[in-house]
Formats: sequence, structure tokens, C-alpha cells
Amino acid sequence: MAERRIAMWSGPRNLSTAMMRSFGARGDCACVDEPFYAHYLLQTGLPHPMRDEVIASQPGDWSDVLPDLTTRPVGRPLQYQKHMVQHMLPGMDLDWTGALTNVFLIREPERVAASFAIKRGLPDPAELGFDRQWQMFQQMSARGDRPVVIDSADIRREPARALQALCAAIDIPWTPAMLAWNPGPHEHDGVWGAVWYDAVNRSTGFSEPEGPLPQLEAPLSALAAALRPSYEAIAAYRLRFP
Repeated sequence: MAERRIAMWSGPRNLSTAMMRSFGARGDCACVDEPFYAHYLLQTGLPHPMRDEVIASQPGDWSDVLPDLTTRPVGRPLQYQKHMVQHMLPGMDLDWTGALTNVFLIREPERVAASFAIKRGLPDPAELGFDRQWQMFQQMSARGDRPVVIDSADIRREPARALQALCAAIDIPWTPAMLAWNPGPHEHDGVWGAVWYDAVNRSTGFSEPEGPLPQLEAPLSALAAALRPSYEAIAAYRLRFP
């Protein structure tokens, strides 16, 4: 199989690290963890946990990262790129993504808002990435490169069937190895994993399906309601499997 580069685009608190674990468990896949995080922090000035460590760990100019994502050999048949859509700030064009297999990972905004608030308090809507994800989906689709969309709820409900469907949709072989991984930090994790990856580091596979939507108090409920139109717009294209 020729070398393939798979870019998984999501917002925060959205099963993205578990998906990186899943692809990393294949044995034929190199992983890249949020390569634009340092650029994002430098440009926004946001006081994220371990800000200085993150900035020191990566190139500060997003364009310096592109060779690793597009042309530099990875030494394995697959490369899995874990990206946060909110890291794609204005002025960062998407032309380079045309060479990738793009997948959009989505999650209901009520769940994302509740999970993010535990870590960081009330977020700015842009930090959750819903509107940016929908914008990127439209831009990629307009150039004739509609991304595959998969909902994290579908993965958690039936991991094997969902991942089989995903692999078929992006034309790579399915392997049951994607269903389990070793606990603890992994070598490709970003330094920020010490703050954000506690739950996934305790895991050895995908969690059970989530229950009812959380009951949010204002202003989190208003935030989730404002983000829901973008979620529902992109969710209309989500991967369905029998």
C-alpha cells in the first residue's frame, strides 16, 4: 500500500486522542499530535495549561510544520494527523490539505461544552471549533474534496462497526487492532498530554456509549445552543453504517 496521510479534524474534548490511540495501535501508522498548537498559542495569547512547554516543543510558525504533514517520508504506510480545527486561524490556507485524506470527527456541543468547562471554565465559542469546523468542511467540499464525517457517539456505540465503516470510506484496510491499546502516555503524545490526556491514559479501548445529554446551566447552555446549528449542519453528512 502506498503511503497515505490521514488528517482527522475535530474540536477539543471529542474522542480525538482515543482515535489517535486507535490508529497508532494498527502497527502500520505513524501519528502526529496537534502540530499547530504552538502557533495557535503564540497567535492568540491564550493562557492554556503548559503554554510555555507547548511553545517550546513545536515550531512557532505553522508553515514550518507543513513538510512533516505533506512531503517528508514517515517510514510507514500510514500517517495519522490529529488536528484541532480551532488551531486553523485566519490566514492559514487549506490548500495543503488537498493532498491528504481528510476526516471530520464531530460531537454534540452540549457534551463538548460540559467536558471543556471542567478543564478550563467557560470557553470562548471559537475555542470549541464548531463554526470553524463547518467552515472548513464547506471549503474542502467546494474544491471537490468532501471530507468523511464520523460522529464520536457512533464510535462509542459500536466501535468495531464504526471503524470498519471508516476504514472502508477512506480506503484503508480494517484491523481489529484498532480496538485496543496500551494504557499510559504514548511516544507521539504532545507534552500537553500531562494535563489533557488523563482519562485516555487510563484507557485500553473505547469507552461505553454516553448517556443522555448533560443538563447545562446558563451560560453553558446558551453557548451549546449557539453552536448546535454548525454541529447539525455537518452532522447531516456523517458516515452511516447498517
